[in-house]
Amino acid sequence: MTEQMNNGKTALVLGATGGIGGAVARTLAARGWHIRALNRNAAEAARREPGFDWVQGDAMQASDVLKAADGADVIVHAVNPPGYRNWAQLVLPMLNSTIAAAKAVGARIVLPGTVYNFGPDVFPNVTEDSPQNPRTRKGAIRVEMEKRLKAAAESGTSVIIVRAGDFFGQATNSWFSQGIVKPGKPVTSVSNPGRAGIGHQWAYLPDVAETMARLIEKGDALPAFAVYHMRGHWDGDGRQMVAAIERVVGHKVKVKAFPWWILPLAAPFVTVMRELREMRYLWKVPLQMRNDKLVAVLGEEPHTPIEVAVKASLVAIGCLPAR
Repeated sequence: MTEQMNNGKTALVLGATGGIGGAVARTLAARGWHIRALNRNAAEAARREPGFDWVQGDAMQASDVLKAADGADVIVHAVNPPGYRNWAQLVLPMLNSTIAAAKAVGARIVLPGTVYNFGPDVFPNVTEDSPQNPRTRKGAIRVEMEKRLKAAAESGTSVIIVRAGDFFGQATNSWFSQGIVKPGKPVTSVSNPGRAGIGHQWAYLPDVAETMARLIEKGDALPAFAVYHMRGHWDGDGRQMVAAIERVVGHKVKVKAFPWWILPLAAPFVTVMRELREMRYLWKVPLQMRNDKLVAVLGEEPHTPIEVAVKASLVAIGCLPAR
């Protein structure tokens, strides 16, 4: 980011070393924002991503977040416990730190949302205002996060939430990289978690980040508590993502059913396996979030062609050579 590109605005990004946090940070930086990022090992993070202003600190410590938020116009809350560990103990305290800091400095909060808030009672077509009756522990925490953010908005802190489908892109902690393909290996086979004929919704991280950036820059014209859904990439029959992978790698791949049977055996010992098992209900129905409300605000939804998005994702996780 060069000096002449700086638009005078500062975004504090919590979780800038993660998939969605990093994508939002890079997108805002390209649009002229000064990016400040909090990390428990700021020196190491700065070596990997030298374009940001890294601040040493812990998102669990309200004082660290408040200090990092000084002068920030926006706080992007994209921080999550690694590997799904200790969600119940860590997620809400971290959000409380963000809310307190945003209130103190007058910043807007931006949250990457998910579909985990919703249960099968509102499937297949989910709107921003659908009742939230989650099926999982993670979903219940997501509901509570949004409740706290809505309360913050009602007391004067503006909030933007963008809910999207399963992420893929430069992220190792995703269904695409953990359940579909194997990171670091050429693609000769894929595992398909879904049932034949059942659609699934995907969200390419750079598209989510671009959507958030555009909403942030329209922030003053949005409601105090602004929630939007992305349509992303809709795989109508559960085969289109696999077909896109085959087109990108240039050959047919062996398609295997995802080994759901092994998850109950591993769940008591491996946190990630337990979380994947809880998310199985999302692969049994053709859940789809509509983007009418988002399009009404932005005029369009940022949308990278599926082959371009899949190729970039495979390169990012080491399944294709970078060229």
